[in-house]
Amino acid sequence: MERDIPRYQNPYVVWTRAARETNRCTKRRSPYGACIHGLSFLGLRSARAMEFTIREINNRTDLLPGITLGYQIYDSFSAVPMAAKVAFQFANGMEPYFNVTDSCSKSVTAAVSAVVGDSNSTPSLGMARLLGLFGIPQVSHYATCACLSDKGQYPTFFRTVPSDHHQATALAKMVKYFGWTWIGAVRSDSDYGNDGMAWFLKAAKEEGICVEYSESYYRTQPRSKLERVANVIRRSTARVIVAFISAGDLKFLLEELARQPPQPPLQWIGSEAWITHPDFLKYNMCAGAIGFGFPRAVIPGLRDFLLDLSPAQALKSAVLTELWENSFKCSLKGSVNGVRECDGSEDIRALQNPYTDTSQLREINPIYKATYAIAHAIHGVICNGTQCDKSATFTPWKIFDQLKRVNFTTENGFQVSFDSNGDPVAVYELINWQVMENGTMDFTTVGSYDSSKPRGQEIRISRTITWVWGETKVPRSMCSESCAPGTRKAVQKGRPVCCYDCIPCAEGEISNETDSLNCVSCPPEFWPNTQQDMCLPKPVEFLSWDDTLSINLTALSISGALMAVCVTVVFYKHRTSPIVRANNSELSFLLLFSLTLCFLCSLTFIGRPSEWSCMLRHTAFGITFVLCISCVLGKTIVVLMAFRATLPGSNAMKWFGPPQQRLSVLAFTLIQVLICVLWLTISPPLPFKNLKHYKERIILECGLGSAVGFWAVLGYIGFLALLCFILAFLAQQRTYTRQPLQLQCSGSMNFRELRFARAMEFAIHEINNRTDLLPGITLGLQIHDSCGAVPTAIKAGFQLANGMEPFFNDTGSCTKSAAAVPALVGDSASTPSISVARILGLFGIPQVSHYATCACLSDKRQYPAFFRTVPSDNHQAAALARMVKHFGWTWIGAVRSDSDYGNNGMA
Repeated sequence: MERDIPRYQNPYVVWTRAARETNRCTKRRSPYGACIHGLSFLGLRSARAMEFTIREINNRTDLLPGITLGYQIYDSFSAVPMAAKVAFQFANGMEPYFNVTDSCSKSVTAAVSAVVGDSNSTPSLGMARLLGLFGIPQVSHYATCACLSDKGQYPTFFRTVPSDHHQATALAKMVKYFGWTWIGAVRSDSDYGNDGMAWFLKAAKEEGICVEYSESYYRTQPRSKLERVANVIRRSTARVIVAFISAGDLKFLLEELARQPPQPPLQWIGSEAWITHPDFLKYNMCAGAIGFGFPRAVIPGLRDFLLDLSPAQALKSAVLTELWENSFKCSLKGSVNGVRECDGSEDIRALQNPYTDTSQLREINPIYKATYAIAHAIHGVICNGTQCDKSATFTPWKIFDQLKRVNFTTENGFQVSFDSNGDPVAVYELINWQVMENGTMDFTTVGSYDSSKPRGQEIRISRTITWVWGETKVPRSMCSESCAPGTRKAVQKGRPVCCYDCIPCAEGEISNETDSLNCVSCPPEFWPNTQQDMCLPKPVEFLSWDDTLSINLTALSISGALMAVCVTVVFYKHRTSPIVRANNSELSFLLLFSLTLCFLCSLTFIGRPSEWSCMLRHTAFGITFVLCISCVLGKTIVVLMAFRATLPGSNAMKWFGPPQQRLSVLAFTLIQVLICVLWLTISPPLPFKNLKHYKERIILECGLGSAVGFWAVLGYIGFLALLCFILAFLAQQRTYTRQPLQLQCSGSMNFRELRFARAMEFAIHEINNRTDLLPGITLGLQIHDSCGAVPTAIKAGFQLANGMEPFFNDTGSCTKSAAAVPALVGDSASTPSISVARILGLFGIPQVSHYATCACLSDKRQYPAFFRTVPSDNHQAAALARMVKHFGWTWIGAVRSDSDYGNNGMA
């Protein structure tokens, strides 16, 4: 603690050995040096309080009975050289010179038993180093520098005020308590200020508080330094300033700031050095200041002792004479230099100054406790209960040893003890500068701080605090506004950690606290809400029955199944007809049955996936589709064998009759069944939550289980399809020429075209044999081959429209003659059919194609007479797209014929 009070500041109480009352020492002023300051009322009050305490101890019968304590008071003038000189006198003798004789080392005891003082930390440091060498205990009542707790350097130092370490910690906790994270700091450039501020900055950093600036000033430094510090305070953005500064230094700083007060006003946080100093109440800019001060105390009898002063008593002491004359503006020694003589009417009780003010006694109580502590230590050395050895001699080391163990309660109820560092328990009162109803400013206790309380409970607020501008709401002081939940703090480059930007949490992350340093990721099955301050369960999606896609898929599936059933019914109704029997009715029915199941299998992909649906959907489709392909493969083999059977001497059909066909279908299907059984046994497909496809929702789908099993099922389907394709290709090459057919192309006709021609011949032959359809009428036919070429198709189209001769009719009879044919079946390819349809449409000749699928032929404006018995490529293209989507393929290749069929179909 730093108290800058002029004369009689820093009183030292020098304790002699216990002596008889008749040998009582007297108080005298230090003869060393002249005071450079005027009289200090506070300093004089402190000195007289020490005198009062010794008188009270000497009058007690339970403490040092029969022993009278003596004392001497010295003034160090807050100067280290003077303090060091006095310390040597305490150790070596009271004379104003140093003992350089041999007797110095032979002296048994020091000149004093104990010392009370100094008030300031810096002089106390110099004294403590010297007194520690001689084992003289020193009990300071106001030196708070934390450095004095170092027993390695200051072994005999004690104090009755808490260390600045505790005060710095208390200030940091208070700043944190009120939510201030951006502050300024100013300190005295002395041991008190530098050491205290160092502890405060350390504690503030631990509490997450940032300091915008930390300036130092000492009253003897140049005025330019003072102006610079003041300008730093004025320009700062921090609205709270912590002043760990002595009263003398603060006075200069406040006077400089008063020239141009900071705007807006600052919230001042003070240390105990000035927060209870009455001289600063005149500075209105500090209204609302708060800080920690020593507890307020009441010392019974002290006020009467201070005010029990008459002119005669004042004349006995030069200091009291100065007090009397300065207070009443008169002279006790007659009229001097125009100053009137005191006439005896002066009443010191009517004075209103710091000397007579005993309402607080925050600075006096530590003196009271320090004096009593030494008395109790002496009592422990020379007394046993109420019996004291008046002739006992003792060394300061014994007093020092007893001081470490003292533990008592003073007359005014304060506990006194010292820890291992010579420090008391840290207890402070929270002081607030409040404007009273009469407009004056005064100290108000609004709370307390007790370091012995559990962490987080040290500070207690008992009354409403009045802040700067008279506000009751806690002022804000932040470098950056708090970051709301859903954001995180990002420190600005090159600035303190309290200066930050609020960055929204990344996708999938939240922060549910204000000023969060980091965002945390939601659990895998959760997703942040819009504000990103809480995690919500992700919605679970699957292909439900009420989805539009599910409805369309169901409709298509049921429609396809119904179509297959209808065809089955038609086939069954006409099962005895030649075309059904020629089409291998058993395989046809089985093929239609498998197609029906294939359509219905798509329904297993709808609804919430379960274990049975996941195992059924892949395996059921794989088995039914293999059954379908097996039927097609069987039919292909039958056709291939049929063509081989038409060759002279061939008996191929007897090796692939109906029993062999059934067995082949059964064998191909059982292989797939076996693959599916192994798949379901080893690692079946089961439901799982897909968290990767979409971040914000869960797709509930069926996992493959064993990828090998899945690809084995698909691979087997592909193998059968490839085998079917190869056999169909081989069957296409098995063609031969029939004489009744009028072919127009050179070379042999391919298998497919031959099959088409034969089928039409068979159909006309069947119609001509019926009695219910065209009875008595015989249909004729002529077959032309377009060779897949447009010129040949056009030529055939004109012949069919104009006549069978191989030339064009360009006579006038062209419009008078009927068409050469009533109708046309063909062509197989789309491009030739387009050319023929354009020509025949002009003559109204109907054209029924059995294999031209180009969607363009559905345009009745261009092809009015065109019909076909196969679906348009428009339907096939849509079906292919849905199939690709159905199997989940999103990345495919495409190849097409560079023709009307390929280009229109691919488009």
